[in-house]
Amino acid sequence: MSKKQSYVVAWLEIKGERFEVLVRPESAFRYKEGEKVEMDEVLWSDTVFKDSRKALKASPESLRKAFGTEDVKVIAERILKEGKIQLTEEERRRLLEAKKRKVIAYIVRNAIDPKTKLPIPEQRIEAAMEQAGVSVDLYRDAESQAIEIVSKLARLMPIKIARALLEVTVPSDVAGRLMSEAKRMGEVKRSEWLKDGSLKVELEVPAGAQVDVMNKVQEIAKGRANVNVKVVS
Repeated sequence: MSKKQSYVVAWLEIKGERFEVLVRPESAFRYKEGEKVEMDEVLWSDTVFKDSRKALKASPESLRKAFGTEDVKVIAERILKEGKIQLTEEERRRLLEAKKRKVIAYIVRNAIDPKTKLPIPEQRIEAAMEQAGVSVDLYRDAESQAIEIVSKLARLMPIKIARALLEVTVPSDVAGRLMSEAKRMGEVKRSEWLKDGSLKVELEVPAGAQVDVMNKVQEIAKGRANVNVKVVS
């Protein structure tokens, strides 16, 4: 993509007056969804426009009146949070597909088949979404959409959002590493040192991720971990 095509317009109207900034589309959407993205990475230029196509800049007076500041980064933050982003059809298709993949990934990680208590493959989720005619909204966060979509898919297939509580016991020589990694994999509910020096941990994880977590635990313990699924709810 050329430099000329590498930005899109984000805009906000305040009391009938339009303000525009030029932004990098992927970074802008990541920021809009709440990810930690530096504004320097988002902004394509450090100018606030009244009309970017005509290269008409917003006056300092109008910026102070509308935003209370002339700071471009502060202004851009508000425009991105409250305004809209103008996309080409190509950018829209690409970002929409990326959002769809994010929604599906959330469902795969957090949902299970309540009959088998097992995760549901990505391909099955995607096929069910197509069957249900479910569409993804580019401007809404993936998590809230995923939760709504699961309720729609439940009409076609057994599926629900759930959490799994794993009881993990590992030998003492890998206990320290397990505790460090466990905090990244889920929420440690309880930990207990046993008389033989081994460590028992209760770890709550997204139900759809339980197999991956168990595999990771066995990798840490070199196959010596004892893992039981205590509850899936």
